[in-house]
Amino acid sequence: MQQTERQISLKAAVIEAIAEEFRRDPETFYIGEDVGVAEGIFKQTQGLHAEFGDRRVIDTPISEAGMFGLTVGAAVAGMRPVVEIMFSDFLTLVMDQLVNHAAKIHYLSGGGFRVPLVLRTAIGVGGVLGSTHSQTLYAWPAHVPGLKLAAPSTPADAKGLMTAAIRDDNPVLYFEDRMTYNLKGPVPEGEHIVELGVADIKRKGSDVTLIAFSRMVHVALEAADALAAKGISAEVVDPRSIVPLDTETLIDSVARTGRAVVIDGGHESYGIGAEVAATVSEGAFDYLDAPVMRIGAPHNPVPCSKPLEAMMVPSADQVVAKVERMYG
Repeated sequence: MQQTERQISLKAAVIEAIAEEFRRDPETFYIGEDVGVAEGIFKQTQGLHAEFGDRRVIDTPISEAGMFGLTVGAAVAGMRPVVEIMFSDFLTLVMDQLVNHAAKIHYLSGGGFRVPLVLRTAIGVGGVLGSTHSQTLYAWPAHVPGLKLAAPSTPADAKGLMTAAIRDDNPVLYFEDRMTYNLKGPVPEGEHIVELGVADIKRKGSDVTLIAFSRMVHVALEAADALAAKGISAEVVDPRSIVPLDTETLIDSVARTGRAVVIDGGHESYGIGAEVAATVSEGAFDYLDAPVMRIGAPHNPVPCSKPLEAMMVPSADQVVAKVERMYG
């Protein structure tokens, strides 16, 4: 009798990765607000405090700047902290330590010091949490040399990327769309590593490439189904990490299909979508049959209204409309 493949949620997959690394490496610890006994506001640290105790799963006062500054020092001293900044909106509170210290210490010390820390944070629109708890701000740190950024879309990738992030000798920002926390999928048991900087083709296709990040991968897959019904074969590529970016896989895909749409949950203006669109436009220019297009959130704060909030999230219908526009 064939054994059924294990299915767990994205949230559980991340917790599993952290727990496995904590058992493997005693120099790891977790720090953040309400991450201990309360197990996180989304139960995103469930079971960690019970197993590892309050010396390795540390609750802090409401002071993102203080806790993050502490983890930078701990990382330089040889530990491997995972620090949780509850929402990416609160990156505003740690930008000095992140941009001017964590990202630069390795360079400024001539390679003498490393900063092996993971900043874990939630992104994404949903749940009507308002304009200061719903932003997708990975374009900011992506601009800063010295930082790596991961953005998983599936439970298996979430586990593998978290494992890789904890083991990396550089500061890694790990972005989870909170609306994917309960998404279930197959996840390998035991050690599972997804290398940063290696994209994954989630669906093969021949007519257009849909490049999507995090939750938008599922929007792209939905759009690919709709396009297939119209006779258009869409390839869906998930970069998985934003920095480093697997430009080779992206350009190869677009060179084969001749068309591309980039789908980003962050604001379309001045965002990651624009960077990726420029990259594939330059790299696959001789093979393009239409301009590279992009879709992102409108350029306004996320509304505190459920119907209006939904308008901030790119949809499969928008993707289909963009592709149809390419075909005239």
